[in-house]
Order: sequence, then C-alpha cells, then structure tokens
Amino acid sequence: MSASDATAAEAHPRFAEALRELGLDVEVRRFPEATRTAAEAAAAIGCELSEIVKSLIFEADGVPVLVLMDGSSRVDVERVRAELGAGKVKRAGAELVRETTGYAIGGVPPFGHRTSTRVLADRGLLDHDVVWAAAGTPHTVFPLDPESLIGHAGGSVVDVREQSK
Repeated sequence: MSASDATAAEAHPRFAEALRELGLDVEVRRFPEATRTAAEAAAAIGCELSEIVKSLIFEADGVPVLVLMDGSSRVDVERVRAELGAGKVKRAGAELVRETTGYAIGGVPPFGHRTSTRVLADRGLLDHDVVWAAAGTPHTVFPLDPESLIGHAGGSVVDVREQSK
C-alpha cells in the first residue's frame, strides 16, 4: 500500500474514491476526538478557525445547494437567496444532507458527493494559503489550497457571509 493509499484509507470510502478520481494526493488526518464542528477541527489541527471550511447544505426553493464557508463566519441566508435568485432558502435537515451528499452532518466534504449540486464558495476562503475541510467523517480532515478546493467542488466564488453589524 502506497503512502497515498494509506492516507486515503483514513477518509470515508466515497471521499477516498473522489480523491483518486481527481488525482488528488492529500494528507487525510484522523483525530480520536471528533472534529464535527469548526471549533473542534481548528483545535485538533492547531489552525485558525477561519482556516476551516464548513460544507453546508441549504435548500433553495426545495433544491439542495452546497455553501462553502470559513469556520469563523456565518452564512447570510438572504445573500444566498439573492445570489441564487431563489424565493426561499433554509438550512437543510440531516436527512436531506445525507441524501444529497452521502455523508452525515459534521463530516461533509466539499466534493465527492452522491449527487451534483450547485456550489457557492464564500470569497473569504481565498484569504488563506491552506484551508482544512472534512474528509467524509466527523474524525477526518484534509488540507488544500482554497483555489483548488473551490475548483474541485465546482464552486462559484461569491460573497455570502454575514457582515458584522
């Protein structure tokens, strides 16, 4: 088993397959403690909260949409609605997240999903040289430069973070 095979073995099988298909050799890190939240992931990795990528599923007029947001920011649902030209946008429930992505909340990676969805990536992710995202489980993460991550996710760079008042 090569080093990259051993690394991919730490990831969720569906995500490991996506890495192979994309020809990506990334270091998947597994932590004994959960990295389900951005704060837990940042603490385990030893990075800034804003270097964590949250992969969040929303429903826009009933259609799933993936929003990639840095761990220190919140999604402005109204901005997502305007960006998509949708009538109504809300956070997706756990069942729809699993049905759409094939992963449970807390382990959703930015790509390698069961279905193809529209992807919005907040511009703030580009503020970093490297960002960390879930590798398909609540215990695994991987690093990648944000441009590559957004590209592999098929994301459009947009401004959808809540602005401080």
